[in-house]
Amino acid sequence: MSIHLLTSELEFPDPAQARVDGLLAMGGDLSIDRLLLAYERGIFPWYSEESPIMWWSPDPRCVLWTKDVVVSKSMRNVLNRGEFKFSFDKKFRQVIEQCRSIDRDEQGTWISEPIVDAYCALHELGVAHSVEVYKDNELVGGLYGVSLGRMFFGESMFSKVSNASKFGLIQLCRILSQSGFELIDCQIYNAHLGSLGALNISRDSFLEILRNKLTFDSIIGSWQNSTGNFNRYQAKN
Repeated sequence: MSIHLLTSELEFPDPAQARVDGLLAMGGDLSIDRLLLAYERGIFPWYSEESPIMWWSPDPRCVLWTKDVVVSKSMRNVLNRGEFKFSFDKKFRQVIEQCRSIDRDEQGTWISEPIVDAYCALHELGVAHSVEVYKDNELVGGLYGVSLGRMFFGESMFSKVSNASKFGLIQLCRILSQSGFELIDCQIYNAHLGSLGALNISRDSFLEILRNKLTFDSIIGSWQNSTGNFNRYQAKN
């Protein structure tokens, strides 16, 4: 199946046209409008710094049901000890820069400077959010993603110490679940996500769920002062 080459026109092909590996299209830009359209269609950018922008909609799709996040016995001990603290949206750029700096052996990073700038623009718009994890007042872990409707699209996470990113994801799941977010899009399965309860579903199932979750108003703005429930935020769209 041929790859769709994007132009300056704001459009994406049907995700069903993606290749077996999930690659759907190449080219275009990382403008706010294009990124928002991509997420609304179940599409995300993922590419190396040396390649053109590549857009994906894999089948199957990795997801994590927020109420089903797995908290192992060892993680329960971590939570009970209270060695970590967390916050939202206080250090978005630092979180994405830390995700960018992860040693990925010879694979390099897909989080290029244009990606950093694009997601910081989404953060300023109030639709991209970060979770920061601290130990002894030092930023030791975190994750970031995009929130539209009642769907959270996870992008990347990092840990400087053991269990920090797991702690952040567990806390995010807890609060999202309380606020009517049933699902986190994890994009592509890996063992780390699987240990936390992530699993694969078909692309068709994912897109059907996505369409339903986008019928809800998005929670626009900073989540910085929330550690319990997002329902108190007034929707602005």
